[in-house]
Parts: sequence; structure tokens; C-alpha cells
Amino acid sequence: MRMVVFPVLTAVAVAATVCTPAHADFLTRKERAAGRVTACSTNGHHACYTARLVRSPTGMKMRLKGGTLIDCAGDCRDTLRRETVDFWDDQRERNGDGGH
Repeated sequence: MRMVVFPVLTAVAVAATVCTPAHADFLTRKERAAGRVTACSTNGHHACYTARLVRSPTGMKMRLKGGTLIDCAGDCRDTLRRETVDFWDDQRERNGDGGH
């Protein structure tokens, strides 16, 4: 029995680690404790945006000021930055507009 239990428990532990969203690695203790994350523009704008963190069955999400929930997609701060303060700059880059 002991020989069967150990591999099963090991497999469960590994699966839990692999399936856990990586968002925890990208949040500071202060952000986790406050339940908020702040992202600032990396494109020369002086804008920053703060969103409330929400735990869901599928992982961490952020609630924007209008009430919209967005997935952290691994890195909450980077996702928040791309979806808010740098949204239009990122859209231009993706479309090959070169920022014009």
C-alpha cells in the first residue's frame, strides 16, 4: 500500500504545481495582501492603472474600474498594462503601424 500511495501523492503534487497559474510569481506580497495590482506604462506615458484582484475557479482575474473582469494570463501586472495604459500602443504594434 505504501508503495502505491507515494507515487500517487507525488503525481497529485506535481499536477497541482503545473496547473497552478503563474500569477503568484509575478505579484508582490504587498499586492497580494492588498488584493490589488498596479501597472504603469512602458511607452513613455506617465499613466498607471490599479485593478482589484479577484480569485476565480480558473485562476486570478482583475476587475477593471468599469466592472470588466480580465484574466491575469500568467502575469497580472503585464496583462493589466497591455489592456489599459498601453492598449492603443500595443494595438498599433500588433497591426504593424509602427506607432503612427
